[in-house]
Amino acid sequence: QVQVGESGGGLVQAGGSLRLSCAASGYTGNRYAIGWFRQAPGKEREFVAAGRWSGGTLYYADSVKGRFTISRDNAKNTVYLQMNNLKPEDTAVYTCAVGLNIITSMVYNPRGYAYWGQGTQVTVSS
Repeated sequence: QVQVGESGGGLVQAGGSLRLSCAASGYTGNRYAIGWFRQAPGKEREFVAAGRWSGGTLYYADSVKGRFTISRDNAKNTVYLQMNNLKPEDTAVYTCAVGLNIITSMVYNPRGYAYWGQGTQVTVSS
């Protein structure tokens, strides 16, 4: 059974940093991706970053490139999202997700992911 859980959200001033953690377990195979999505009030869920960890390929939304970094600690089965130079428009609920047998074109699409965490709130004040 795949389990996914996030932690690390909070309130930060613009320009500050936060690190989100995603503990994921129970998945098998090597065609999986673990990534982050976010959803702001009144907006659709959008892709933030993901990794296809068997091959080490990383993916980022244009809006976060150069500011966010996704990484993984294999020993802890944890994926991290380091968020630097945060902006008020980054305010959202951030959710971690696991997709199995995922093809590249679906890495950016929430429909490519079957397992989701509960989400963690990130609020950036101006």
